[in-house]
Amino acid sequence: MSNIFPNFHLIDHPIIKRNITVLRDVSTQPDIFRAAVKRISNILAVEISKDLLVSEFEVETPLEKTIGYKLKDEIVLVPVLRAGLGMVSGFLEIIPDAKVGHIGLQRDETTLKPIEYYYKTPKNIDSAKVLLIDPMLATGGSASEAINYLKKRGVDNLIFTCLVAAPEGIDRIYKHHSDVKIYGAALDRELNEKGYILPGLGDAGDRTFGTL
Repeated sequence: MSNIFPNFHLIDHPIIKRNITVLRDVSTQPDIFRAAVKRISNILAVEISKDLLVSEFEVETPLEKTIGYKLKDEIVLVPVLRAGLGMVSGFLEIIPDAKVGHIGLQRDETTLKPIEYYYKTPKNIDSAKVLLIDPMLATGGSASEAINYLKKRGVDNLIFTCLVAAPEGIDRIYKHHSDVKIYGAALDRELNEKGYILPGLGDAGDRTFGTL
């Protein structure tokens, strides 16, 4: 499927394709599911971090002094609870000095609208580069609302990253937050009448934590 969305960056990588297949398989058990999520998150983190800025400083090797580099901006990971937690460790392996905040959003299964039940982020999040993490971008309601919460707290340097995205969710974020780039591991076909992604991989939170 070609990418026709100006705000969506599909990470087309052989290892991601292999691991997305593992996630889609209904027979995949939670431990294998979590491991595949972590591997995909590693690659997403590498791809997203290509655009991070660095500053120089002097470092001494065993032989001489040379120029070293460190990330210029503070990085804050904000997983959407609870499914987003499964991706955090993969990102922290690549960006170990990142801080982690949390947003708790629960989807009303009747209205499909998000309900906030928890919010906790570092105090200086307004000056950081924020990576909002949620495995599934379906209707885009929860993601758009989470972006709203972060923007209200001063965040203006924000990226959204997911495992699987539906066209409807991408389009919704573009309409309401055209400044936010989306990075995803798979672009799926559509949503069903209940707002689930097709072909999708089921409920990422339940499959991650074995609560089916």
